[in-house]
Amino acid sequence: MAKVQKPKALRTSPCNAQPATGTAMSASSSSISIPYPAVNCGMVPDDAQCKRWWHTYGMLENVAVHSLLVAGIASWIGHRAKTRGLEISEQTLRAAGLLHDLAKTYTVRHGGNHSQLGAAWVMALTGNPAIAQAVRHHVMWPGPLDVRTHFVPLVIIYADKRVKHDQIVTLQERFSDLFDRYGINEARIASMNRSFAQVEHIEGELSTLLEVDLHAYPFDSRGMVQ
Repeated sequence: MAKVQKPKALRTSPCNAQPATGTAMSASSSSISIPYPAVNCGMVPDDAQCKRWWHTYGMLENVAVHSLLVAGIASWIGHRAKTRGLEISEQTLRAAGLLHDLAKTYTVRHGGNHSQLGAAWVMALTGNPAIAQAVRHHVMWPGPLDVRTHFVPLVIIYADKRVKHDQIVTLQERFSDLFDRYGINEARIASMNRSFAQVEHIEGELSTLLEVDLHAYPFDSRGMVQ
């Protein structure tokens, strides 16, 4: 693996000490992690820096195209949220979308959990808990589905589930593909059913918040892959 170069020209702000993935231990059980709003601090890399990290970590072309589309949907949602009065960093959303599968290629080749490994890499690279939390939990959110409190990670979960390979599709189409490829046993099928129900709920909450029917919205992918 190539040596990671220290990124240049990144916007920074100080961070208070907190877990890299934006979780806190439950008072009732030391084995349960409860997500809390991760602070958007440290580095917020621009698109060019994110793509340099793709090269550093050997990201496959199909994963890069998928990541561009996820970032594009996340950016659109972030822009829409700002027009509705929410204080949103669109570049934080874009960076989380571009980096959410940073470890995908490595784990395909060598094994491991791509969301866990990717979050560790992203936290080391950026020092930004908000971006790292979105990477860590882009497969399944382990806490309350409060889109105002956990806007960044829930948007990335949703955007990721609207992209099948290099196409923007409905949630139903995306999960049909996932069931075909990964529904190899009852446990996997049950997990994917829970994920589908969760993302449908997120879609509904975001649609209400943004005052737009996201299920029917025709995201234009032509300008998202650059």
